[in-house]
Amino acid sequence: MIGGRTVVDVHVHAPRLSTLRPAWLDWADTFSRDHDWRSAYRENGDPEPAALDALFAEQGVDHVMLFSEYSPRATGIQPFDDLLPLVQHNPQRFHPVANINPHLHFPLVGELQRQVDLGAVALKLHPVHAGFDPGDRELFPVYAKCAELGIPVIYHSGTSSFPGSRNKYGNPELYLDAIDCFPEVNFVFAHGGRGWWYEAAAFLVQAKPNVWIDLAGLPPKKLPDYYGASLPRIASKMLFGTDWPGVPGPRTNVDALGRLGFDEATLAAVVAGNASRVFPRAGITLETSTSTRKETTDE
Repeated sequence: MIGGRTVVDVHVHAPRLSTLRPAWLDWADTFSRDHDWRSAYRENGDPEPAALDALFAEQGVDHVMLFSEYSPRATGIQPFDDLLPLVQHNPQRFHPVANINPHLHFPLVGELQRQVDLGAVALKLHPVHAGFDPGDRELFPVYAKCAELGIPVIYHSGTSSFPGSRNKYGNPELYLDAIDCFPEVNFVFAHGGRGWWYEAAAFLVQAKPNVWIDLAGLPPKKLPDYYGASLPRIASKMLFGTDWPGVPGPRTNVDALGRLGFDEATLAAVVAGNASRVFPRAGITLETSTSTRKETTDE
C-alpha cells in the first residue's frame, strides 16, 4: 500500500534477460533511476522470485501484472512460461498476462487458452513490436474467446523507440472495429496513445465504455500536457502502470499522481479500483487505511 491505498501495477516486465535483444537492456538501464532493478535478478540473468517480490513489497505495490511478449523483431521472445516461477512464489502479488503473435502462434485461440489454463488473467497484444494489424479479422476469434473467458485485451497504443518497431500499428483507430464488435470485452490502451495519438486515445476512452488507458511509460507530471482539457474527464478510466523496469520507480510515480489534484475517489480508482474491475481473474481486494493516509499526508 502507498498512502493507505491498495496499489496495482498493471504493466510490468520481468523476463529472463537471456531472451532479450540488447536494446531492451539499454532501455531498462536508462530509465530506472530511483531503484536498482537488477538487484531482483540472479547472476545468470534470471529473475529471482523472492528478490522481485521484496522489491515490489518495498515499493508498496500489492498486485503486479507480469507481461510476456513474443516480438523477435523488436525486443525478443519473452515466453509466458518464464513467468510461472514468479507467480508460484507469490500468487497473491504476481499475475501473469498472456501474449500471442499471429506470425508465430497457430491456432491463436488454442495458444491463448493454453496460457489462460496456466493462470493468465488478461491478454496483451503488441502490434507495434510484433508487426501486425490489430484490426485483422484473424484476431476476432481471439477477441471472442476473451469475451467468453472474461479477460481484458491490452493493446500497445502509440509509438515505440525499439529498433524493428512498426509504429503505424500503434494508432488507436485500428482497434475500433474490435472495440465495437466486442462491447463485453474491456480494451486497455497501454501507454495511452503515446506520441502521436494522445487525443485519439482520450476520445475513445470517453466515447466507449469498454475502453481504458494504462499509464505505463507516461510520467504522471506530464499527463496535463499530454491530455490537456480531457484529463479530468478521462482520469476516472485510467489504470496505474509503470512499464517496470523502465521507470524511476512505482512509489515515485504514485506519489507524482497524488500531486495532480485528483479527488480521493479518482486517485483510489486509478491506483487500484479500476484494475479490480478490469482484471476480475486477478482477485484484487481493495483495502484502505485512513490512519496511514493521514500520516502520509501530514509528512
